[in-house]
Amino acid sequence: MSEIKEITNKLIQFRNERDWEQFHNPKDLALAISIESAELLELFLWKKAEDANTDKVKEELADIFSFAFLLAEKYGFDVKEIILEKIKTNGEKYPIDKAKGTSKKYNEL
Repeated sequence: MSEIKEITNKLIQFRNERDWEQFHNPKDLALAISIESAELLELFLWKKAEDANTDKVKEELADIFSFAFLLAEKYGFDVKEIILEKIKTNGEKYPIDKAKGTSKKYNEL
């Protein structure tokens, strides 16, 4: 079993033991990802990146990953597959010879 599948199974077990699946529809999982992302951003607000509490950063990232994995599972997405596909697509949009060292968007290269 892949590590991603193992993590997803643990998340589903945790959720199901608490009868929370009723709250985990795609819309609410997407909202939860956004809210947790905002909580991550808040850790950096008004301070230098190196001053953020790394334990709290780790907590918020775990929340984001957890909801993202559950959302992927709702749609039957293979997390590894969709990330590798996105890397390939981004490689085509951002060829090394044009994108290296610049933060320009693909349509500005």
